[in-house]
Amino acid sequence: MIFLIIYLFLEVMITVDIASLIGGWWTFVEIIVSAGVGFFIISTFKYTLADGMSMLVNGHISIDEFKKMSLFTLLGAVLLIIPGFFSDILGILLQFNSVGMFFARKILRLKDKNRKRSDDEAIDAEIIDVDVIE
Repeated sequence: MIFLIIYLFLEVMITVDIASLIGGWWTFVEIIVSAGVGFFIISTFKYTLADGMSMLVNGHISIDEFKKMSLFTLLGAVLLIIPGFFSDILGILLQFNSVGMFFARKILRLKDKNRKRSDDEAIDAEIIDVDVIE
């Protein structure tokens, strides 16, 4: 929830700053063009998947890299469709595989830290072994 509030705050602040610099007409044009680019990326996503699958079959990338690459390309396209300059900047950055892998490493590192914290908690229990005599 806090990330959504931070995102919305940054989106509004950056959009207002850039729109005041370039004007309303160019802001409108940017929103339309970035949405068009986002829809174009989604419409050609099947070719991106085909390229990724061929790289996977040839052993150039692992299955995890393939999933991350596909996910971040699609997420970047959706962010381009959402109006606003901050989402457009993130959407463009996510089209580059190196940026997507950077975000994936950060997310996985946070996930591993949380998992280690939960694994450190010991459960105090007593086990009673009873033999049944017949």
